[in-house]
Amino acid sequence: MLKGKTAVVTGSTSGIGKGVAEALADAGANVVLNGFGPLEEIETLRTDLQRRSGARAIYDGADLSHSDQVRAMMARALDQFGSIDVLVNNAGIQHVAPIEDFPIEKWNAILAINLSSAFHTIACALPGMKKKRWGRIINIASAHALVASPFKSAYVAAKHGIAGLTKTVALEAAEHGITANAICPGYVWTPLVEKQVPDTASARGMSEREVIETVLLHAQPTKAFVEVEQVAAFAAFLASDRGASITGSILPIDGGWTAQ
Repeated sequence: MLKGKTAVVTGSTSGIGKGVAEALADAGANVVLNGFGPLEEIETLRTDLQRRSGARAIYDGADLSHSDQVRAMMARALDQFGSIDVLVNNAGIQHVAPIEDFPIEKWNAILAINLSSAFHTIACALPGMKKKRWGRIINIASAHALVASPFKSAYVAAKHGIAGLTKTVALEAAEHGITANAICPGYVWTPLVEKQVPDTASARGMSEREVIETVLLHAQPTKAFVEVEQVAAFAAFLASDRGASITGSILPIDGGWTAQ
């Protein structure tokens, strides 16, 4: 399905990004991994992706909070593979605190990684996609691109920004064979979600079990976490030719959260 094409997936060494990278490799794509973690684990993931796809997988450790590193990563990917056909902006961080206590450095980091890095990757990928008249831009947003929650001012602001960025890119690229969409997962049990449970418990004066049951899963009528594999399959579909007429869409996969 994606044989001969190259995908860049940010934040792909764990969680949703890792699942998406695996799904795209299964479809035959070369994959550029990006993210943090133990290097031996990342190398195991990289070699596994090559085995799955029969194509190439490389790792780039660019820190997406720095625009120069983001753009250098994209340049290296283009140099290695000649094109970037599928771009998945997944990297994200979170911090939970009341807005009057929200650390400025956390606000700046969340906006840089969760929003500005997507601007930089898209700006670098679009010229080549336009030249080939084919491209897929998939931004992993969140239900928080559509609704808000207390104590997550930076994250909600960034994800709402991703929704607007996605729509703008879709309009600019529509006549060039390029689609741009945002997938908006509800709560998925990933390291990012797991790490925010203690902070949310502290901010709300709850136990961690109460946070999971009455805050996280309470938001989703299914009372179940969204699965990484479900989000990854959705992304792979959007990356395929069957997704060619879906663009500018903000697409929930949230167990019914935003239906309320």
